[in-house]
Amino acid sequence: AVVSTQSTGTSNRIVTCAGDRNAYVWNFEQESGTWIPCLVLLRINRAATTVRWSPAEDRFAVGSGARLLSVCYFDPENNWWVSKHIKKPIRSTILSVDWHPSNHLIAVGSCDFKCRVFSAALKEMSDKPQTSLWMPKLSKFGTLLAEFDSNNGWVHGVKFSPSGNLLAWVAHDSSVNLVNSNSLEKVHTVLTSNLPYMCLLWLSEGSFVTAGHNMSPDLYYASENGVTFGAKLDVKKEKAASGNMSAMARFQKLDVQGKAETEGTTLETTHANCITEIRAMESANNKVTKFSTSGKDGQVVIWDTESICSAIAGLKI
Repeated sequence: AVVSTQSTGTSNRIVTCAGDRNAYVWNFEQESGTWIPCLVLLRINRAATTVRWSPAEDRFAVGSGARLLSVCYFDPENNWWVSKHIKKPIRSTILSVDWHPSNHLIAVGSCDFKCRVFSAALKEMSDKPQTSLWMPKLSKFGTLLAEFDSNNGWVHGVKFSPSGNLLAWVAHDSSVNLVNSNSLEKVHTVLTSNLPYMCLLWLSEGSFVTAGHNMSPDLYYASENGVTFGAKLDVKKEKAASGNMSAMARFQKLDVQGKAETEGTTLETTHANCITEIRAMESANNKVTKFSTSGKDGQVVIWDTESICSAIAGLKI
């Protein structure tokens, strides 16, 4: 089964990876109007789990159960995509990856309860990375630049902020974590009372949205002082007044369900199952104005931040 897919914004390509240990890059052919697959040499012996294009769209990273990260780039001589591996010190299945805006750093979340940042500069691509707070000195491909412990949970989702200065991740222990590149030794953690989050998306430099088994996107604010909960963005639907129910309808409900009210039997969220993915759709002034969520209920829901802010009093994104 295909487990992860992502399209590019400008080059009109799609990358997919699957449990059969393969990945393909799909190029659109204008003449025939079809998508043509191009082989990717992953060289892994376990299922692929996730894939992400780099910001420059000239490479992508594939996480897998083989305890390694495959960073893939195009080989024009053979007309296929080849990969270089980052292995150490990853000790378990990779569940999430995200690229730094510089195109030369990558964050990895895995089942060994760790979130790591690696150098992903490729000499084969003639990369010329710049030093930064994440990489104080120029480092070769695969160098471990930072490692963060995620308490006691698999790292399901990891994401750099738009500037690349902040890194947030969510884990299976229901935690939301944040680190600033200015002080890598300090990790801000919020242990929530919700079910575990599976994914996240930065809406602006100071806020991000998370979603998962709670079936609702939640807003968090990021600052130098840490991370704080903002609001639940899936506003509860108003229940119809029971006084409108006719005597016959009330009797029928009592006969079938043993009670006249439907309290506890209806969902308060738009999604009916775990949300597994959040993707940005539209942006303006360095802020995401529209994003989508998809889940195990088979639904794709589009959220408009302006509409959400108008529905929730005092909310700012």
